[in-house]
Amino acid sequence: MPEESVRPLERGLAVLRALAVAEPGQLRAGDLVRATGLARSTVDRVVTTLSRLGYVRTRGQQLHLAPRLMELGNAYLAASGLTGEVAARTARLADELDESVSLAVPDGDGVRFVTQAARRRAMSVAFRIGDLLPPERCAPGALFADAWGEQEWAAWHARVAGGPAHEAYPALPPGPAPTAAPDLHARVARARETGWALDDQLIEPGLIAVAVPVRDTTGRVRYALSAVSHTSRYTAEALAEAMLPRLRAEAARLEGLSEPEPESEPEPGVPVAVMEEPGPGFLQSLARGLAVLRALGEARGEGLPLTALAAATGLPRATARRCLHTLEQAGYAAHDGRLFRPLPRVLELGHAALSRLTFAELAEPHLRELADRVHQSASVTVLDGTDIRYVARAATVRVMSVRITVGTRFPAYATAMGRVLLGGLPRQERERLLKAAPPRALTPRTPTDPVELARVLDRAAADGYATADQELEDGLRSVAVPVRDAAGQVVAALNIAQHAGTAPLSRTRDALLPALRATAAAIETDLHTAARFNEVRMS
Repeated sequence: MPEESVRPLERGLAVLRALAVAEPGQLRAGDLVRATGLARSTVDRVVTTLSRLGYVRTRGQQLHLAPRLMELGNAYLAASGLTGEVAARTARLADELDESVSLAVPDGDGVRFVTQAARRRAMSVAFRIGDLLPPERCAPGALFADAWGEQEWAAWHARVAGGPAHEAYPALPPGPAPTAAPDLHARVARARETGWALDDQLIEPGLIAVAVPVRDTTGRVRYALSAVSHTSRYTAEALAEAMLPRLRAEAARLEGLSEPEPESEPEPGVPVAVMEEPGPGFLQSLARGLAVLRALGEARGEGLPLTALAAATGLPRATARRCLHTLEQAGYAAHDGRLFRPLPRVLELGHAALSRLTFAELAEPHLRELADRVHQSASVTVLDGTDIRYVARAATVRVMSVRITVGTRFPAYATAMGRVLLGGLPRQERERLLKAAPPRALTPRTPTDPVELARVLDRAAADGYATADQELEDGLRSVAVPVRDAAGQVVAALNIAQHAGTAPLSRTRDALLPALRATAAAIETDLHTAARFNEVRMS
């Protein structure tokens, strides 16, 4: 008897796909009804469930993908053998070459990008993690197609004969292709002969790329490592000449780093966040199916058996099996008869759109919730030399309020956020910054004595928060907490600022700290998820 699919999981995946290809914030529940063909009541239940799981946010009637959704794509990336070190080396190579660098994997007859490091210039080129391109329109395609058999080639010929590929490959630039479909057979033969492949404006005019294979221990092409540029900087041939020596050397190093970690089964009896039924409107079977998909992130090497996945999720074997069958039918998991593993298609579930979020965009929804909760303006800053610089802000409308805009800078030593940021630095670095711009009194309360200021910063580091009471400006009081990356380093500061009034500072501090700390923790959760295999731009 064939396995029975989990219909709510199928519907949830359909909704996520529709949200992933829409412009951010442009979709409402009614739009999802039209995009998926589902009943409005079904869409509402799916959205309720995804919201409770933290995968979708609602703002009025608009629906937004939330960064936590990236944990699904991260599960595939982890299972594929990609490591933080591989992603870090890709970023370092981009810095060295001064060009965008990407890693891609084969996904059916397509090419899916799994990590990228883009150059920050006015004219830059890069693909997002999760973007899918047709093999005939990119450099990695010729490397991957060399492993195709007759069935794969027949499917490719049928797809190309069917006309434009934009519907199947939404990452393609709009408009007609710059050239006729090139002879992929000839490009494969050329790549087999030379050991590398070239993209000379196959996707859009001006875009060029060169790719080399990264192989596993069996000789199979595991990744394609690409350098991407444009014709105002190189010709295609000049790009290959300039990039190939370094790309080949890096590919040789990555072949060791990208091997999967030894298979380790999840600890039995520790469920992967399968929520108990929280009330009407919640689809428990959808939540369970997505928990199984997350658990596949432990499928290092060849995969995981059903028993390990059931133990990881706390689900009965029969329930886990039905979820896996649904994921396999949808193209998100593979089964070799014994073991299950996730497939690159998981990355289409919003990973590409979310991988481009900046730190400010990650923080903004949490700032709005904080400002609504405490009825005061909330901000996030980063350290910029000896100043703090505002990168995100949620302002409240009051008769008397603190009016500061994104981009504003203040001396770090005189602000609560600056003290949190300076306190998070090594002492030697902190002292160097303060010597470079000696403190000066901005109000009668501003500490400028180096010994006193050092005590203030040490206390901020020890306490995990800082205050400033009319030390930047008369009448302005602020309480701030740190925001840390996954390594525990302070990368930003979060604050609430208000009029000092007549209440003692201790009362203000005690009233605001719980909400500040809860918000910082929520921002950190999103940051850690988004930055696991992806560079999150801090400013």
